[in-house]
Amino acid sequence: MKNIIAICLFAVSLNNFAQGEKPKKASNLETITLGGGCYWCVEAVYENLNGVKSVVSGFAGGHVANPSYEEVCTGKTGAAEVVQITFDKNVTDLNEIFKVFFTVHDPTTLNRQGADVGTQYRSVIFYKNAEQKKAAESIIAALNKAKVYDSPIVTKLEAYKAFYKADDYHQNYYANNKNQPYCKMVIQPKIEKFEKVFKDKLKKK
Repeated sequence: MKNIIAICLFAVSLNNFAQGEKPKKASNLETITLGGGCYWCVEAVYENLNGVKSVVSGFAGGHVANPSYEEVCTGKTGAAEVVQITFDKNVTDLNEIFKVFFTVHDPTTLNRQGADVGTQYRSVIFYKNAEQKKAAESIIAALNKAKVYDSPIVTKLEAYKAFYKADDYHQNYYANNKNQPYCKMVIQPKIEKFEKVFKDKLKKK
């Protein structure tokens, strides 16, 4: 795979969905729901992005209401592990959110991220409106055209219908379990990659 940092160069130009600079509001929040493999990994990354107000791990895209983690793990519910991200558009934007998304997971592997295999780990964007859908289509088309990856992007675009929050022990998992082997071997490298590429976009500690 080519240098993933190139994603940033192409994503910066994808502002077709933005209609110029809008006046800032005191509260200008938007929510997007993304699946990029294990939600512990995706959650840990976005919690460090400046402008992100909250990241909640849960499930979306299935045919079972309020599924449990164990049910989703069977792959029979149709649900994907996702994070629901609420961000302040005065600080960051949808373009930035997608840039991070396509940097910290592999969008070319169907229903798989590393050792995590199954439709519950699919790469997916649950769009809530036409603007989110258009933005997602634009960045995917640009990345494919530029051949940033060796294989075509297989990320699914699905209309948002419902989000079910995972149990409390799944929330802030990395922050609460940094010494666990999975956290050290799988999540930590993703965070380090994110911090290197987006060093100017990190929350101040």
